[in-house]
Amino acid sequence: MEGRFTLAPVGALALDVAAGLHQAAFGPMGEPTWTRQDMAGLLASPGVRGLLLEIGGRAIGVMLRRVTVDEAELLTLAVDPAHRRLGAGRALLAAAMDDVRQAGARSFFLEVGADNPAAQALYAEAGFRPVGRRAGYYPRGQGRTADAVVMRLDLL
Repeated sequence: MEGRFTLAPVGALALDVAAGLHQAAFGPMGEPTWTRQDMAGLLASPGVRGLLLEIGGRAIGVMLRRVTVDEAELLTLAVDPAHRRLGAGRALLAAAMDDVRQAGARSFFLEVGADNPAAQALYAEAGFRPVGRRAGYYPRGQGRTADAVVMRLDLL
């Protein structure tokens, strides 16, 4: 399935699509999701780039990353729940890793919910390793939170 994916930059015309994918992926967890304005603000920041993952011309995933000097951060990686476990997340992560390498990053950081073992496994499979934890980082609705596991990948 991975070979059928295509990538497109998140531009002004795709902000609603990107925000919709973020809502579909994270809204059911009770987490506040990023709006069109949030996405636009991030993409206007130095070093930030976004990619949409498409299949058959339909966006099914989105990734935003930031590169500052030689460090990169995965700001978000979201896949439409209907397309999970089909290689979309792996394809988006591989694209993000290639993209930050080309931008000169030597290390790549991300935060992932401690309550999200599937995402943790995806990142670990790609070589990311836990390096820290942020207590109560992710809101989960009704006053609940989840810790964030901080992960790092050396790109040398």
